[in-house]
Amino acid sequence: MIKFFSALPPHVQTLAATLFTWGVTAAGAALVFFFKKINKNVLDAMLGFAAGVMVAASFWSLLLPAEEMCAELGFSAPAVLLFGFLSGGALLFVGDTLLARAAKRGKTAGQKSRAAMLVFSVTLHNIPEGLCVGVAFGAIARGAGGAAFASACLLALGIGLQNFPEGAAVSLPLRREGASRARAFFWGQASGAVEPVAGVFGALLVVYVRTLLPFCLSFAAGAMIYVVAAELLPESGTAENKNVTALFTLVGFALMMLLDIAL
Repeated sequence: MIKFFSALPPHVQTLAATLFTWGVTAAGAALVFFFKKINKNVLDAMLGFAAGVMVAASFWSLLLPAEEMCAELGFSAPAVLLFGFLSGGALLFVGDTLLARAAKRGKTAGQKSRAAMLVFSVTLHNIPEGLCVGVAFGAIARGAGGAAFASACLLALGIGLQNFPEGAAVSLPLRREGASRARAFFWGQASGAVEPVAGVFGALLVVYVRTLLPFCLSFAAGAMIYVVAAELLPESGTAENKNVTALFTLVGFALMMLLDIAL
């Protein structure tokens, strides 16, 4: 099965991987049918593990291959990587800033307005996450030295794990605000529907436009580090559970590091 999957074109691999991450989002959203809240320790462990995987992947699977590709293409690695990395983080920063301002203006808004902002916020972060998966698989096809098939798969797994609580973070609040369980589930899973689209786009982009690969890799790394710093660690690192978060962050980082170094 693994041999068959590894032989598929990168855009097909990406589609399968991002359908998985979308499915995990839907699984998280489906908790609205069974629970009113989720065990915090379990969520913190999942978020910590995902954070470790994503931080490690941002270097070994994205930035390091980007540096190698710059050397092959004759580009200035410091300039390309710095511009790409900061662009990825800046996109999400601007998006979050605009959403925060909209939230302040809409404090007295009705249920539909609050629900729309919640769904849009999670969806905004899922776009670069899907792009990261697509770029990782596409980079393998382009011969990026540090990009390995196993590390791309593990990156998809890490993003999928952090999508589970994201799906619940949309559906459960919507349910508390009076939405039906079916409606809350629909919007929870819909927030992850952009990942397959963004992923396939990213894979095709780096496969067919080779000169953009270093920028795309570093852009994805910047977006991923922003998600970790602004969303995953603050959300999971509560005072009583910070040790759980730290431990699983180390586990996720170490596993991704070992795979990338070995492969």
